[in-house]
Amino acid sequence: MRIFKVIGSLVFMVLVLAGFDEGDPVCVQNAKDNPDTIPRYPDLYYEIRISELNKTSPVALDFNPYVKAYIELYTIQRRKELATLIGLSQLYFPIFDEALDRNALPLELKYLTIVESGLNPMAVSKSGAVGLWQFLMTTSGMFDLTVNSYVDERRDPVKSTEAACRYLQYLYGTFHDWHLVMASYNGGPGETRKAIERSGGETDYWKIRPFLSEQAQNYVPAFIAMVYIMNHYADHNIVPVPPSYTYRHLDTLHIRYAVSFKQISERIGLPVEHIRFLNPVYKRDYIPEMGYPAVLILPEDKIPVYLQNEVNILGTYSEPLNYNAMVKNAGSTENKNRIVHVVEKGDYFHKIALKYGCTIENIKAWNNLDSLSLVPGQKLTIWVDKNFQQP
Repeated sequence: MRIFKVIGSLVFMVLVLAGFDEGDPVCVQNAKDNPDTIPRYPDLYYEIRISELNKTSPVALDFNPYVKAYIELYTIQRRKELATLIGLSQLYFPIFDEALDRNALPLELKYLTIVESGLNPMAVSKSGAVGLWQFLMTTSGMFDLTVNSYVDERRDPVKSTEAACRYLQYLYGTFHDWHLVMASYNGGPGETRKAIERSGGETDYWKIRPFLSEQAQNYVPAFIAMVYIMNHYADHNIVPVPPSYTYRHLDTLHIRYAVSFKQISERIGLPVEHIRFLNPVYKRDYIPEMGYPAVLILPEDKIPVYLQNEVNILGTYSEPLNYNAMVKNAGSTENKNRIVHVVEKGDYFHKIALKYGCTIENIKAWNNLDSLSLVPGQKLTIWVDKNFQQP
């Protein structure tokens, strides 16, 4: 069917065409599906499930044959790719949720990134659009995204998401309808205006749909299908492929000097491919000196290794960081009161440290821990300020 051609390939083939191959840290293949284990549901099932989702969504979620076609495409024919995408959501969706919430936008809009780029910040469309949110070079400047020979902020998950939020707000201010916003995000507001005119002034997406380009015709059905799938993939016996990294296990450094990924890799024991995956904004495996702090994202357990080896990484002297002194004194309990925290399911070091106003290094030192592993029921000694109040 023709409706599969554009969006179906855009969502999933981009995983191969734009960089996700078997050598990447996130691409782990599931075992082959047994056809007998792939559920197939009647229309009424989908209609009820989507109706339930629609009750809490500012974006109208409709069910029709176009939406059903995409549900079946994803859950039957593209199961392995979908399992990888669901896993990747653990890395990127927290970024999207925070930005969308801060900008008072529907959280469901995060699913646009799956339709746009297959959650691949390195994705490049045939028209030259780049990144998770697919910005063209000519429009990147409108949203203050820097693009030069070393840096492409269209590939920066944080900055590109902020730009997308600005654009989505602008489009909603123009059309006041989220379906029309999505069609405009995909095909441009000019195409949507022309479709409205050609339809005789209709503003219902499904009524102007025949007057849109093929890609824009398929965009909203693909989006609605993805909203359903991301909330009900377990009903289709799809098991997410865990990514090598999740959002909560990463941390950030700000550096003011030039350094290559190779220099970093050799000293902290992290493959260049992994550094590249975590820092897609840098085009040549190199962080240039930019006149303002550059962001370097690493697994949280590699941050102290980097700081301890910073002089060797650069090969030149650099000013000592306060971080080293902090680590040295991490076990201090001076002027603090002792409490006990019992680890609950879903707890992790950053969450606990934020709760008690301390650092990960403090918790590890107070409890003689060498790893970042936690087990529900585990008791941790925490030393808090005397004026600490339980949140």
